[in-house]
Amino acid sequence: MKELQQFIPLIMKSGLYNEHLFQTKLVSLFCRFGSLNDAVKVFDPIESKVDPLYHTLLKGYAQQSNLDSAMKFFSRMKHDGISPIVYNYAYLMKACADKFDVRRGKQIHAQLILNGFSDNLYSMTSVMNLYAKCREIHEAYKMFDRMPEKDLVCWNTVIAGFAHNGMPKRSLELVSAMQEEGHIPDLVTVVTILPASANIGNLRVGKSIHAYAVRHGLESYVNVSTALLDMYAKCGLIRTARHIFDSMSSKTVVSWNSMIDGYSQSGDYSEALDLFQKMLDEGLRPSNVTVMGALHACANLCDINRGQFVHKLVIDSGLDSDVSVTNSLISMYCKCKRVDLAAQLFHKLRMKSLVSWNAMILGYAQNGFTIEAISLFCKMQEKNMKLDSFSLVSVITAVAELSVLRQAKWAHGLAVRTCLDKNVFAMTALVDMYAKCGAVHTARKLFDSMGDNRHVTTWNAMIDGYGTHGFGEEAVELFEHMCSKGSVINPNDVTFLCIISACSHSGLVKQGRKYFTMMKEKYGLEPKMDHYGAVVDLLGRAGQLKEAWEFILQMPVEPEINVFGAMLGACKIHKNVDLGEKAADKLFDLEPDDGGYHVLLANIYAIASMWDKVAKVRTLMEKKGIQKTPGCSSVDLKNEVHTFYSGSVKHPQSERIYAYLGELIDRIKEAGYVPDTSSIHDVEEDVQEQLLNTHSEKLAISFGLINSSPGTTIHIRKNLRVCGDCHNATKYISLVTEREIIVRDMHRFHHFKNGVCSCGDYW
Repeated sequence: MKELQQFIPLIMKSGLYNEHLFQTKLVSLFCRFGSLNDAVKVFDPIESKVDPLYHTLLKGYAQQSNLDSAMKFFSRMKHDGISPIVYNYAYLMKACADKFDVRRGKQIHAQLILNGFSDNLYSMTSVMNLYAKCREIHEAYKMFDRMPEKDLVCWNTVIAGFAHNGMPKRSLELVSAMQEEGHIPDLVTVVTILPASANIGNLRVGKSIHAYAVRHGLESYVNVSTALLDMYAKCGLIRTARHIFDSMSSKTVVSWNSMIDGYSQSGDYSEALDLFQKMLDEGLRPSNVTVMGALHACANLCDINRGQFVHKLVIDSGLDSDVSVTNSLISMYCKCKRVDLAAQLFHKLRMKSLVSWNAMILGYAQNGFTIEAISLFCKMQEKNMKLDSFSLVSVITAVAELSVLRQAKWAHGLAVRTCLDKNVFAMTALVDMYAKCGAVHTARKLFDSMGDNRHVTTWNAMIDGYGTHGFGEEAVELFEHMCSKGSVINPNDVTFLCIISACSHSGLVKQGRKYFTMMKEKYGLEPKMDHYGAVVDLLGRAGQLKEAWEFILQMPVEPEINVFGAMLGACKIHKNVDLGEKAADKLFDLEPDDGGYHVLLANIYAIASMWDKVAKVRTLMEKKGIQKTPGCSSVDLKNEVHTFYSGSVKHPQSERIYAYLGELIDRIKEAGYVPDTSSIHDVEEDVQEQLLNTHSEKLAISFGLINSSPGTTIHIRKNLRVCGDCHNATKYISLVTEREIIVRDMHRFHHFKNGVCSCGDYW
């Protein structure tokens, strides 16, 4: 640009400035270098303007300015008596397509026809491109079908249109039709249809295209190689993708992005980040897509340190003004459990997109900030932002975590009012929500109403719902139906985790072990650490502690925290000190952050009256700064959630609650309740009972009974596992008060009615 400015005085001295050829060339060069103002300064003073001058400046407006300015200049051109040529319409069509402005695109299309260009191949191809980019692919195909002659560019345009509009099969069919018409696919065709074959997971077609590219010498082009590695990665052949990547003589940022994304999609987030670091080491400047891929990997690894490193890189690269990048940062911080940092970014973001709101709402919901999630969702509605299925799923997730049936009905009503009650993802979230709010039968009704419009996640949600409610037989029946010959959906790794867990909650050891074997032998799914943990839990809960320990020792991979944690929990249930100590030793070597495991070991010792070892565990916790998570229980009443902590007296009705609870304890004792004080030490017996009677769930239940009418079901949400004494007491409370009490703890639901729990005392 600087050289061009210096060149102008030479043109003027040579007397060539008034020559139309030089004037047109100057306008063209200024437009090409992005200096439209300078182009206009050359154009405006010219008294006798020739047609090419107008056409050149219009092209500049269409490519460098906003659409309004281009349309205004087009009107001026016609006012000045300049007859439009076909290229004018093509430039404007492209500008409309880039801005997704189909309304003005149709106006230009009408003028194009009126000016006699409806049979022009070049102009009609630009019309097709407009409709395809504006998601009116069927209109684009109508234009294509009416064209008497079609060249390769025309075919490539319609093929790309179908591929980019989510119809990859149709785009591949058109490639075959194109070849039948005598056209040979070129580089553009290959780059277009490789992603199409990847999107439908058709490796055979992808390999055929690869072979075609090799035969026609196209493989060496960087965009073809990039498309090939992307195809192989999406089809699950990540090693083949990496081989292509490593063999590329030159790589673009898009090549690196595709390989990084390939590792992320295959679940190898560590390798994705290693490749990202290698890209930086080679001096390449990452794009917004690159950092979003890296942040996605950090989020899934919960690696806050590398996430903050990428955040700093974003700021240094000037990408922090990119809304999409900020949205990725918000998601990363939420998944790394730093909602505070995510909220700071969200509130600083000036131009919040719908994705920004969705990410923050979901982040709050997934980190237990349910009230904040629902409040933020309401603020979003106040700003008249049109919600989508992701917005609805985000707030439904919060309601599910809150576990309040009243709020669940509100969320369901919202889905109906926004016409999203047919959306498979919204409906799946509703199924999951109702199950987590204690209404598992309502969840099943919704599940059945979906018919064939069910996703694998829908099946997973319903199976998991049955499992957490202790309806193992129903979960098994549903899973068997899913695996039947008539079913079109195959179970995935999450399905097997849900069904094994369901079997664990209901003591169905034989079925659970069968499904663990089935996932690999029948479906080729490699068990993950969560599956191994579920099997240990399955065996351990059933009292098969030796088998569970042997299973751990025979694992083909190194056991992680969840596996030893499941073993420790089982040892606590069945009071096995020896295996409990072994599991704890292995567990603490892995340095878990959760203090609950130390509490479990302390409880095992307490039940065995090994108080000296209890003291040692508590001392160890103090040294490491590990704190026990305080138990709390919540109950919903009259549009307000009331939360109680053990021994708390802060509630306005505390005096009344404790008085009622004292009377209630006397009543259930008369019915046969005997307090279990085995885990309490160093205090008198009456004090032991007093400590038991102030557990949070007893306070919440008492509050619910006092403030609700007879016959009303009480819904309680507990943040920890229900203790044995409270479980026993609640059975008797349901008997003497003739109330149904539904308690959701951190693992499952307990339905107490007439002195019996749905878990059958197996939890």
